[in-house]
Amino acid sequence: MTDYDAIVIGTGQAGPSLARRLADSGQKIAVVERNRFGGTCVNTGCTPTKTMVASAYAMHVARRGGEYGFSGAGGIKADMKRVKARKDKIVASHSHGVERSLKTRKNCTVHEGHGRFVGPHEIAVGGETLRSDRIFLDVGGRPAIPKISGLDSVSYLTNSTMMDVDFLPRHLLVLGGSYIGLEFGQMFRRFGSEVTIVEVGPRLISREDEEVSEAVAAFLGREGITVHTNAQCLSLSKRGDDIVMALDCDGASREVVGSHLLIATGRKPNTDDLGLDRAGVKVNDRGYIEVDDELRTNVPGIWALGDCNGRGAFTHTSYNDFEIVAANLLDGEPRKVSDRITAYALYTDPPLGRAGMTETEVRRRGRPALAAKLDMKNVARAAEKGETEGFMKVLVDAESKQILGASFLGTSGDEAIHCILDVMYAKAPYPVLQHAVHIHPTIAEFIPTMLEDLAPLK
Repeated sequence: MTDYDAIVIGTGQAGPSLARRLADSGQKIAVVERNRFGGTCVNTGCTPTKTMVASAYAMHVARRGGEYGFSGAGGIKADMKRVKARKDKIVASHSHGVERSLKTRKNCTVHEGHGRFVGPHEIAVGGETLRSDRIFLDVGGRPAIPKISGLDSVSYLTNSTMMDVDFLPRHLLVLGGSYIGLEFGQMFRRFGSEVTIVEVGPRLISREDEEVSEAVAAFLGREGITVHTNAQCLSLSKRGDDIVMALDCDGASREVVGSHLLIATGRKPNTDDLGLDRAGVKVNDRGYIEVDDELRTNVPGIWALGDCNGRGAFTHTSYNDFEIVAANLLDGEPRKVSDRITAYALYTDPPLGRAGMTETEVRRRGRPALAAKLDMKNVARAAEKGETEGFMKVLVDAESKQILGASFLGTSGDEAIHCILDVMYAKAPYPVLQHAVHIHPTIAEFIPTMLEDLAPLK
């Protein structure tokens, strides 16, 4: 048995940063990784998908050459082996960087293998037993596969196995009309696949306000993507080499037929093979590790960070988990999860940047509120770029004048939303932003203009 000052299991966005901070403080650290360094974001999530989104975007813009005043844009075709090679090169650089930073760190020892608890302070990995009074879990998550009649009779892809695709599916069926499914659906449509998206709910991305869902469905439709919602009785079968998905209970009223199937129905935590029961660590009914506001589990000396704790499931929230733990343990700074403002993006084109509450949540709160909305077609920079889909919307508390939330669906919306987010963290009233002088021409410069039109939310 080898004793350490701390053991970090998993090398996603929280684990490596925490391990480095602890090691640099002079502590003896063990890092356990069973697969690829960097976790979901680097290997099968943000980095590879946004690399492929960039390839698809470049092709899409090139095909519109006539709109921008140049010819020769016809006949553009995706070379999926080259698309994948570009993605693999970028992913490898990031993953190897994480691995190198840990293996060359003073006071840090990397153990490659699957770590499992054998007691509250003992981890078994690769035939060794590691012991520490402080253990940090950053084990991430994986695709959740729903129970669907006939699924065992067909081949299917997930967001992880899509990273191995080096060919162009003739007709990609996407089950799941939320963030992962929409990004892959638009991406492969632009590569040249026929794409059908199937959603069991009444609309796409149901977490968002209805007007956002409708706008996203509209621009996807204009790109030739077929969307089916309210698919209540799913079943799958084979028809020759094709995959058949029946959508309704009568079996015949709606069905879609494609060459390949992507399951994009959510994620689940990697907590079922950690031996958590041997340590006495509590999980909820969905398998997420229960933590308090400082990411501590019910067992003293064990923390859970990142996707496995169900408190964010984004790269930026995972990294913030590291910041919270490091601040409390090393810096004497009391930080907590509940200080975090909800913020994320959907990387369709145009992207959606989100911060704070949706309009639905604001209405549910019951307090007087103000709202302002600006269509992207009225934003000069969007018109100049030839990208006028979408809108920007801001919600404000009528009494305190603090910003409650915003949805920016439009070109650069994933960047411009940070103007809103920073003011929200500063707890400043909206006139601070309204009086700011922004650079022209940009998307963000229209935020102060939009705030001039705030009106009571009806």
